[in-house]
Amino acid sequence: MTAQDATDAKIWVDGDACPTVIKDILFRAAERAQVHVTLVANRALRCPPSRYIHALQVHDGFDVADSEIVARLKLGDLAVTQDIPLAARVIEKGGVAISPRGERYTRDNMAERLSMRNFMEDLRNIGVYTNNRSASHARERQSFANELDGWLVERSRQK
Repeated sequence: MTAQDATDAKIWVDGDACPTVIKDILFRAAERAQVHVTLVANRALRCPPSRYIHALQVHDGFDVADSEIVARLKLGDLAVTQDIPLAARVIEKGGVAISPRGERYTRDNMAERLSMRNFMEDLRNIGVYTNNRSASHARERQSFANELDGWLVERSRQK
C-alpha cells in the first residue's frame, strides 16, 4: 500500500446489521482521525452531520449492500461486518475486515469461520435453535474499539 492509499483509506460499514453503539464508536473515530466512514444499507440510515460520515442506500435484494461495499472497497480499506461471506470477499480484495464484536477476520481464520457459519445455518434450516446473540457487551465494544484503533494506527503510519 502506498502512502496515498493509506491517506485515502476508508471505512465501509454493513449498515443493516451494525449495532448503534458500534456506529457511535465509528462516528467518533471518523471525526478524530478524519477518516471517511460510509454506512451501506438497503434502507435509509441516519448519520450525524459530518464531512467524514456518509450513508449510501442501495436497492433491496440479496447481497446488494455487500456487493456495493466490495465494488467500492480499495486496498487497505476497512469493512465492518458480521457477515462472514462479505468478510471473505473483503479480505480477498485486499481489505481489512472486523466484526462489530471486535473479531478481526484474516485469511488464516476465514475457512474456519465460513465452515462454522455454514454448519450453524444447516442447524437453523432443520429447526435447531442456535441462540444467535445480538446484545453487544462492554468487552466486545472495547475489543471493537481496540481493533479499530489498531487499523487507524496502521493507516497513520503509512501516511
